Amino acid sequence: MRRAKNEGSIRQRSDGRWEARATGSIDYRTGKPKRISVYGKTKSEVIGKLRELEYDIHNRKAIDPTSTKLVDWLTYWLETYKKNNIKQSTYVSYRGYIDRHVAAGFPVMKLKDLTSRDLQEFYNYKLTVENLSAKTILNIHRCLHEALKQAVLEHYLTFNPSDAVVLPKREKPEIEILTREEQAKLIQASYQFRYGIFIRLTLTTGMRLGEVLGLKWENIDLRSGILNIRQTLNRLEKIDYNGIGSKTEIVFQVPKTKNSIRSIPLLPFMIRELQDWKNTQIADKLQAGTAYQDMGMVVTNPLGGYIEPRTFKDYYNKILQTANIGHYTFHALRHTFCTRALENDMDAKTVSTIMGHYSVAFTLDVYGHVLDSHKREEMMKMEGLFDLPTMPPQQQSYPVIVTPNANGFILNVVDFDDLSFEVDNIQFGLVCIQDAITEKLIGYCPPVPTPCSDLVLSAGEFVIMIMV
Repeated sequence: MRRAKNEGSIRQRSDGRWEARATGSIDYRTGKPKRISVYGKTKSEVIGKLRELEYDIHNRKAIDPTSTKLVDWLTYWLETYKKNNIKQSTYVSYRGYIDRHVAAGFPVMKLKDLTSRDLQEFYNYKLTVENLSAKTILNIHRCLHEALKQAVLEHYLTFNPSDAVVLPKREKPEIEILTREEQAKLIQASYQFRYGIFIRLTLTTGMRLGEVLGLKWENIDLRSGILNIRQTLNRLEKIDYNGIGSKTEIVFQVPKTKNSIRSIPLLPFMIRELQDWKNTQIADKLQAGTAYQDMGMVVTNPLGGYIEPRTFKDYYNKILQTANIGHYTFHALRHTFCTRALENDMDAKTVSTIMGHYSVAFTLDVYGHVLDSHKREEMMKMEGLFDLPTMPPQQQSYPVIVTPNANGFILNVVDFDDLSFEVDNIQFGLVCIQDAITEKLIGYCPPVPTPCSDLVLSAGEFVIMIMV
C-alpha cells in the first residue's frame, strides 16, 4: 500500500507480519531523512501504530500554531530546548509539572487559545482546591513561563499570557530546629553508629544530604581543614529520549545552584574524626580484599560503594531512635547548624556563604526569628543608658486667692476654674481644696501653676500657696 510522499507506506512482509514505514526527522550524520518502521500482526494494528508514529513525527518536525495543543508544545519545548541544558533533577521536576498538572488541567487546550485568565484560574484552583503550596505553583509557573516565552520568540504567540497572572505570595517555610539539649543527645548517640560521623559533620557544616553523600576525598583537604562541595548524589527518575520512565537511578550532578558550589572550613575535632574515618575505610579495604571498590567516596559501605539517600536515611532514623528525641528530618540538621551559627554571633554574610544561599537577605528572612532572643538581650544592654536615680514624685504649689466677705472667706483656685469654696475657716477650706485637686489630677497631667507675679488682686484680697 502506497501513500502520498512522506506519508509512509504499509506492506506485508514474507514472515506474515505487517510493516509500516514513515519518513522521520533528518539523520544529521548523513543529511538524509530517517526512515522509521513499526510492525504488527495485522494490517489494522500497524495502521494504528503508523498514525501514532506520524503524529509524533509531525510534532517533532513542525509546530502548527493553529492546531498544536499546549501540552504538546510544552513537551516539545522541554525535550528540544531544555533537556540538554538543565540538570536531571530539574528535568524530572518540569516533566512532572507538565504530565501531572498541566496535562490534567488543559488536556485539549490549543497553544494559541491559552489566555492569562485561563492560567490565573488554573493557579487559583491548584492553590485553593488541590491545596498545592505557593512554592509548587511558582515552580509550575516558572516552567510554563519559559516555554511560553519560547513560543513568543518563534511567533507562535503574540504575547506571553503568563506575564499577566498574579501569583500567590510564597509563604515563609517552616523549619525544624533541634534544641541544644536535643542536639547534645543526638551527638552523643551518633558515636554508637558507624555513620554517626556524618551526623556530626552535618551539624558542623550545614550540608545537604545529597552533598554529604556525594563527597569525595579529593574534595577535602585535611591539612588546611577545608571541605569543598562540588557534586551531589541523588536517586532520580530515569529518563530517556521519550521522557521519564518507571525506573530510577543514582545520579551524580553539580549542586543545585552556583552558590551551592562552596568551601567550608572544618572544626579541628571534625578534621580528626574524618582522619579516623579514613582509617576505618582502610580497614574495610583490607578485610574486603578484591571485593572492595575504591570509588574515592567519603561516605561508603564496608565494600567501598556509595550509600544512596534512602539507605542513609534509614541509618539516620536509627540514630534518632537511640537518641530518643523524636523524629526530625535530616534537613533539620542543616537548619540547626544555621541557627546555632546565628545564635553564636557568626556574621550573617559568612553564614549565608557557608549555607550556599543566594543572598544574605534570604538567610535572614528564613532564620531571622532565631535572632529575636538576641535582639532582646542586646536591647537589655541599653538599659544602662537609662539607669537614672529614682526621682520622688514632684509636688506643685498652686495659688489660692482669698477674698474676705461678711460670712467669712471665698477661696478661688486660680488654675482650676471650677474650684471655689466659701468657708468661715481658711484652714478647713484649704484642706477641702487639696482633696479636690488631688482627685482631679488622678490620671491627668497636672497644669503648670500660674506665677504669683501674674495675679491681679482686688482690695483686701491675698494669696495662699497650696502644695499638692
